[in-house]
Amino acid sequence: MPFDRASFAHMGASWTTIAGLAEADGSGNHATVLALGKPQAAARDIADAVHLLCMLHGHLPGVLDHAAGRNRLPAAQGWLEESVEAFAIERALLARLASAAGPLPSTPGQAESEATVVAQRHALEMLSQSDRTGCAIGGAVALVVDWEAIRTVLDTAADRFGFTAPAARLPHLAETATLVAAAADTPAAERAMAFGAQQVLAQHRGLWNLLDARASARNQN
Repeated sequence: MPFDRASFAHMGASWTTIAGLAEADGSGNHATVLALGKPQAAARDIADAVHLLCMLHGHLPGVLDHAAGRNRLPAAQGWLEESVEAFAIERALLARLASAAGPLPSTPGQAESEATVVAQRHALEMLSQSDRTGCAIGGAVALVVDWEAIRTVLDTAADRFGFTAPAARLPHLAETATLVAAAADTPAAERAMAFGAQQVLAQHRGLWNLLDARASARNQN
């Protein structure tokens, strides 16, 4: 579903900024995500999404692991550790779904698509290891917030492949809003967090655009 920032608007300007980015550019608003979350979504489109998501976020260490390992803000450490532990469940789910989905659907321009996702993953790795205070945390926050919409695709895929996905355990929105308010302790950190969040959302949006283009290419053949 589209992101709703209204519930925690009282958490301050930093949260309002990041929540606004998630509301405007998050996965929940993308037509591809909305289509993949429906029971009638094409099996090969679901399989394609699972494989590409696994390529982007199925590797260890990932965005949250890097952010936690390089964190210098004590106020953020508990939230990051909780997120790392919870995302291990999501990573295992991605691996199980990729196995259940079978081979990556044959699609024109396969090598170029894979190179694009590898470049996206590299960009996320660089972002989550940034020395700019707040940047990695902003990226981590965006991943956790945006994952709620991404999870709808994974849940649909699990249903299609005949099993029930485990419950997601990522931090609730209230915890994340509190973390953002605490971590944005300077204007520079606030700007860096917004930048990190924006970049993660942009990579997700790029992935959905790529999946849409791949589906169109398959339908023309």
